[in-house]
Amino acid sequence: MDEQERAERVSRGRRQAEWLASRDVAAVAVTFVDTSGITRVKGVPVSVFDRVAGWGVGATPVFDAFLLDDSIASTPVANPSGDLRLMPDLHRVVPLAAQPGWAWAPADRWTQDGEPHPGCARLLAARMVERLAEAGLAAKAAYEVEWVLFRDSGDGPQPATVAPAYGMGRIIEVSDYAVELLRTLAAQGVAVQQFHPEYAPGQLELSVAPESPVAAADTAVLVRSTIRAVAARHRLAVSFSPSVQAGGVGNGGHLHLSLHRGGRSLFAGGDRRYGLTTEAEAFMAGVVERLPALLAVGAPSVASYLRLLPSHWAGAFACWGLENREAAVRLVTGSVGEQARAANFEVKCVDQSANPYLLIAAVLATGLAGLQGNATLPEPVDGDPAALSAAERAERGVARLPEKLGDAVDAFAADKVLTDAFGPELTETLLAVRRAEIDRFADATPEEVAAVTRWRH
Repeated sequence: MDEQERAERVSRGRRQAEWLASRDVAAVAVTFVDTSGITRVKGVPVSVFDRVAGWGVGATPVFDAFLLDDSIASTPVANPSGDLRLMPDLHRVVPLAAQPGWAWAPADRWTQDGEPHPGCARLLAARMVERLAEAGLAAKAAYEVEWVLFRDSGDGPQPATVAPAYGMGRIIEVSDYAVELLRTLAAQGVAVQQFHPEYAPGQLELSVAPESPVAAADTAVLVRSTIRAVAARHRLAVSFSPSVQAGGVGNGGHLHLSLHRGGRSLFAGGDRRYGLTTEAEAFMAGVVERLPALLAVGAPSVASYLRLLPSHWAGAFACWGLENREAAVRLVTGSVGEQARAANFEVKCVDQSANPYLLIAAVLATGLAGLQGNATLPEPVDGDPAALSAAERAERGVARLPEKLGDAVDAFAADKVLTDAFGPELTETLLAVRRAEIDRFADATPEEVAAVTRWRH
């Protein structure tokens, strides 16, 4: 960052500070997401936001090695010496409607020498977007957010709704909370497209409009913090955990993504199956091919594998299908007449213990590898892969995805596409954090894993 750019950031930060102060905002929460998927924060008073805009706010590199329970993995890349600077994105500063007096800004992480921090997930996602642009392509993405809402019954937290899955009764039971949440998100500029009850007791889901990939990850962070903030105002608690109760249906964090060239969707109007273009198929094929390694990024906790079960709509098999909710990758075409706007693919085998920036980056990297290799998709799967015999699955090349985190980590470590994209420092840190969590829960029961993870993400 040169002197002129820094001066421009200071000037812009000063104008934003004045605007925030006029809206009675006292402080800005500057956030980043660590390797274990936890959103970490440094709060700064509005009165110093101009300096923070230009010079950032300090944060130790050790955060890269934090586990979900705040213990720290052993890795030389993340150590207590040195400092990083959290540089807020000045285009994404948002006053928080459910936290009066606060605003929020996602941050990139830079070294004190003014260089990009090699462990910054948000900068990695931006680099993958740039690689896509070099190929003349753009992507739009959105995360679905699922959560379980709890209220204190006097005997501890219990699901806040008892009405049937997907039932109107649930909306009635939490109507005031739901209305405030939707109004709050709208006030913060979040374009909600759907809000509905889900399967598990107390479970809800929210979908937002697609955006550029980094913005989609930002929005996922903002939406989840808003869900939690509005719940706190209603004396409710929220779990985004992939396993809220061992043996139950957990929370996914599905990623939707579409590819575009010159403003035209490549997922509609093509001459491949279901209207795919050759480029869209190759991109999807790259993702499907590397699903086991992708799980180390997208299903990165021990608890993830309590959720990733066959016949649970979790996408437990490495396959794809048209509108197939049991496939790990689901092609969504949209209705006749809206395909050019609506067509996309959904990665279903991932959850919200993932760092959304790392997951976006990993999916873009694997998709780009598919493009470069002119990859083609295998035959789609219709229905539940678990209903096929083992022989049928073997014949069709439909493999079970890793059933434990260690297998996904080994697949990631052996995958040159992903390790090259992430770089040596981030790869080493990711592997250290994942292996430390495996050790942390080595002797834990599923119930103990769920209990420790329930309130962390």
